[in-house]
Amino acid sequence: MDLDQLAVLRTPEGSAALAAAGRVAGGDPLAAAAALRSAGIPGDLAAAALTQAELRRRAAGKFGAAAAGMFLTRPGLEQATRGVVAGRRAARLRAAGVTTLADLGCGLGADALAAARAGIRVYAVEADPLTAAMAAANAEAAGLADLVTVECGDATEFDVSRVDGAFCDPARRRAGTGRRVFDPNSYSPPWDFVTGLAARVPRTVVKVAPGLDHALIPAGAEAEWVSVGGDLVEAALWCGELAGVPRRATLLRERDDAVALLTGTGTQEAPVGPVRRFLYDPDPAVVRAHLVAELAADLDATLADPSIAYLYADEARPTPFARCLEITDVLPFSLKRLRALLRERRVGRVEIRKRGSALEPEKLRRDLRLSGEAAADLVLTRVAGDPTVLVCRPAPARG
Repeated sequence: MDLDQLAVLRTPEGSAALAAAGRVAGGDPLAAAAALRSAGIPGDLAAAALTQAELRRRAAGKFGAAAAGMFLTRPGLEQATRGVVAGRRAARLRAAGVTTLADLGCGLGADALAAARAGIRVYAVEADPLTAAMAAANAEAAGLADLVTVECGDATEFDVSRVDGAFCDPARRRAGTGRRVFDPNSYSPPWDFVTGLAARVPRTVVKVAPGLDHALIPAGAEAEWVSVGGDLVEAALWCGELAGVPRRATLLRERDDAVALLTGTGTQEAPVGPVRRFLYDPDPAVVRAHLVAELAADLDATLADPSIAYLYADEARPTPFARCLEITDVLPFSLKRLRALLRERRVGRVEIRKRGSALEPEKLRRDLRLSGEAAADLVLTRVAGDPTVLVCRPAPARG
């Protein structure tokens, strides 16, 4: 895809090609291309339309119905914020009084569009010409062009005195190769510019990778980790006037507005004790936010190993922040002994989860040679430093 191809896709001829591609995408790519050519669509246009149709099909999981009218690139789609996350962030910014927002490194415009839908005037900056053009096209397709202005340029040169809020999603892939960048100093814009925004704009949000080292969190900032449906999708730094608590875990669901929030200092340590009847496997947002101790206090739970984020309790309490399992057996890890136990109980299906174990779940599944109609959960972990397997079942529902 280049700027010329994008321009063609936005013509009536291109729109017709996109519509035709949408009807055949998702199947055999060769058959789809042949179908478009037989309909009289030139080869280059057919290829571009099919690429967009396939990307739109994948993007539906992030953007819902809005994906059908968006222009996308593969790297842009991978880094783009999910619609439910962008919408919640925009609502929080609007509630904090933000009326004009600089979106520095806007990518395909997912966050800019969400902010505009919340009634915020957005000035978006993107260094890549094609991506910037797509972001502008996406704003127009969404009917938000009057609230979103996109310019192609260097985000570090934008005059932030024009806005009362800033959002920055630094690129975490190398231009040209698409390879992930793990060192924040190699982000674009660079990390020192990103963290310096808070000193110039009193309401600043920075989207960062979920694996961000806590040592890099600026003093006074709120660090938030967000999961959607149990999948950890991003982290964000809320700076200046937007910072509410030191650490926050936010759990969202894709299909509704349900939100669960857990907050704390991120520095507390959970007490350590023996394995008890019930195991809680915390949501990854809770673990990454270092809020396991806060969850342990809510559940009257303890760790069995100070370095492993599994919690153990005598009661099964409802919580959105962890999955609860009932422990039936605690075994020092032994393949032979575990295989014999599962065979005796005719277990033919297992769900395997692990923390603190070097074992590969799929290899273990093969080595167990399961046979039977029953199911079980296996938890590979350490207890007081010793390799341990916990045989579990779903916790009984509370009546």
